[in-house]
Amino acid sequence: MAAKRLRDDSDQESDPSQNKRMRSVPSFSTVIREAMMTKSLQNFFFALEPLLRKVVQEEVEQGVIRSIHSFQRSIPTQIEAAESSSLKLAFKQQPSLPIFTGSKIEDIENNPLQIIIVDVADGEVPLSSLPSAVKVEIVVLDGDFPSGDGNEWTSAEFQKKMVRERTGKRPLLTGDVNVTLRDGTAYISDLAFTDNSSWIRSRHFRIGARVVPKGYNGPSIKEAMTEPFMVKDHRGELYRKHYPPALCDEVWRLERIGKDGAFHRKLSAENINTVQDFLKLCAVEPDRLRSILGVGMSDRMWEGTVAHAKTCIIGDKLYLHRGPQCSLVLNPICEVVSIVTGSMTCTLQELSRTQMAFVQHLVQEAYRNWDNLEETDGLLRSSVVLPQNLGMQRQCEMETLLWYSVHQENAIDYQVGGYDIVNSVQPFYD
Repeated sequence: MAAKRLRDDSDQESDPSQNKRMRSVPSFSTVIREAMMTKSLQNFFFALEPLLRKVVQEEVEQGVIRSIHSFQRSIPTQIEAAESSSLKLAFKQQPSLPIFTGSKIEDIENNPLQIIIVDVADGEVPLSSLPSAVKVEIVVLDGDFPSGDGNEWTSAEFQKKMVRERTGKRPLLTGDVNVTLRDGTAYISDLAFTDNSSWIRSRHFRIGARVVPKGYNGPSIKEAMTEPFMVKDHRGELYRKHYPPALCDEVWRLERIGKDGAFHRKLSAENINTVQDFLKLCAVEPDRLRSILGVGMSDRMWEGTVAHAKTCIIGDKLYLHRGPQCSLVLNPICEVVSIVTGSMTCTLQELSRTQMAFVQHLVQEAYRNWDNLEETDGLLRSSVVLPQNLGMQRQCEMETLLWYSVHQENAIDYQVGGYDIVNSVQPFYD
């Protein structure tokens, strides 16, 4: 019995280790699952390896390319710095604005654009070191170039900012896009845009000029460019204002007066069709002109229109209006230049109110009969100012003659407030 118990005890003691060995042995399903997982990871790594290689290769290539480009950019800069010149191209005058497509581009003095070679340091023309003949190309630049202070750029940057025509369009600039500078100067007599500037981000163009590198062996010459400007479609030119306006311009060319608008119709109804008509009535009867335009034109608008009209260049033509006792010499907008009678003169300050009223009466008469005035050569403009102390007899004679002249016209008393009479008045007697 004891032996049996001993055997049973040994059997019981061996059971835990046996169970442990049994638990440590993996099952068949576990082995299969782990094998499949290992296989999947291997397949994943095999599939990922080409992608990782490609990404690494691209990053390395881009890093190399960036390094090369940086190196290439530094070389031209160093070369240009080494070849920097004391000469540069320049536009003598800026273009006249506004600029419309199809319209000839001129400078602010209405002359062809002029390109010159100047010294970088002082802007003077270096007569002693000018190349004999230089071929120059006229190009279009983006209006936002150059950035920064606007005075420094490289030839590569200049070329990069050149604007070409849109696809399917004609060349952006037509005319004299290639000129030759002789003795350091050249004129661009024919130049026009074929497209407006609204399609680029800055909405502005510049006109640039650069030396044609092919065949040129002289010293380096820096490029030139104008100030930025907008190029508008030519259809807008039909309604644009003129700065300054001309006497023969239609009156709607003035500020605040739109073509076929209310103000234009009011003026046309009073036979005020040109800028000259506007200025004549403004000089003779400004209150009447103001009333014609009516309350629809505010005081601020009125001041702007008159100020624009008065920038008109009236020229040097003179007109003679012959009165019963004296003659008036008038400029093209009916302002008195001088009053002529005999060979003696006096200043306006020596005229009394009655005398000035008589002069104003003659001016209004001249305005009503403008088409019948005689053109004069201006010889009557010369005058000699009398001394401050006129002789009593001469003053009495003048007063007597003026009294007679005024009363001959039924003693009409004209107010002269606001009327501008310039220069001098010659006496009303021989």
